[in-house]
Amino acid sequence: MQLALLARLLSVGRAVLAALRERLGALCWSLAPLPLSLPLSGRRDSAPRPQREQERDDELPTPTSVNYHFTRQCNYKCGFCFHTAKTSFVLPLEEAKRGLAMLKEAGMEKINFSGGEPFLQDRGEFVGKLVQFCKQELELPSVSIVSNGSLIRKQWFEKYGEYLDILAISCDSFDEDVNVLIGRRQGKKNHVENLHKLRQWCREYAVAFKINSVINRFNVEEDMNEQIKALNPVRWKVFQCLLIEGENSGEDALREAEKFVISDEEFDQFLDRHKGVSCLVPESNQKMRDSYLILDEYMRFLNCRNGRKEPSKSILDVGVEAAIKFSGFDEKMFLRRGGKYVWSKADMKLDW
Repeated sequence: MQLALLARLLSVGRAVLAALRERLGALCWSLAPLPLSLPLSGRRDSAPRPQREQERDDELPTPTSVNYHFTRQCNYKCGFCFHTAKTSFVLPLEEAKRGLAMLKEAGMEKINFSGGEPFLQDRGEFVGKLVQFCKQELELPSVSIVSNGSLIRKQWFEKYGEYLDILAISCDSFDEDVNVLIGRRQGKKNHVENLHKLRQWCREYAVAFKINSVINRFNVEEDMNEQIKALNPVRWKVFQCLLIEGENSGEDALREAEKFVISDEEFDQFLDRHKGVSCLVPESNQKMRDSYLILDEYMRFLNCRNGRKEPSKSILDVGVEAAIKFSGFDEKMFLRRGGKYVWSKADMKLDW
């Protein structure tokens, strides 16, 4: 009788152990993708981490350089614009600062403020306060702004210039008639004259000066060699006109950029005509589409891999790691196109 009871107890014990083993195996499988490696008791485990874990780490990019389009509003109407005024939303200043601090914690070294037109919000005070916060509080190596330049005043440089590493001004033509055709003008202000004024202010307040140009149907035949060399920017970023569905192409778009598009061959011809400009940095559509980490006005990463901007969840809600998985960001292409360069004005050793 006692032997039968003991045998029954042993049988139950084996069943319980088998069930526990099965549950433990399932638990270990579910934890496998996590960045966790526990050595066996009593010995140091020097074996490499599981392949699945390494692949996961490889797939998760670092937000080294981030482009924060904190506003979509603009005072210009450039026909090829691919970040149009579909909303008027701008985060409260403190929420924007919180997100920027999260990005710094995740590895951000460079922040670029863009739009829309970043100097529209609070007459430049909003972007000025963000620039100061990023340089003074977060101590980022590089803080930059892309602007059309029409709303920048000298007083802004007096207040915030010391915190800004690079000011990039968009200029697609040195012919004012072409700028009017493109939509890069408001009122009677001369865009090219204003560009030269901003260049001088950058010298006075020790801000590195950069020019961005979008090469399109209206300027592809232009020769800009003489003007660019005279302005002597640290970088002349030359983009090929890009179509983004829902922004400048398609039924729900605010722009119709098809008439601005040029072929790869035409873009290459423009580059060849300006190959003597030492500061030229060309970016074709292939390089541009997936190699920028773009953050929208809600602090959502924008994935452009499918030809339109598909947003992640906001980093303010889910954190940087969870959001960046859906960014579509190609970190290898970012590095191949020279996305990381000497971007701190302290290291440029420029003759202001």
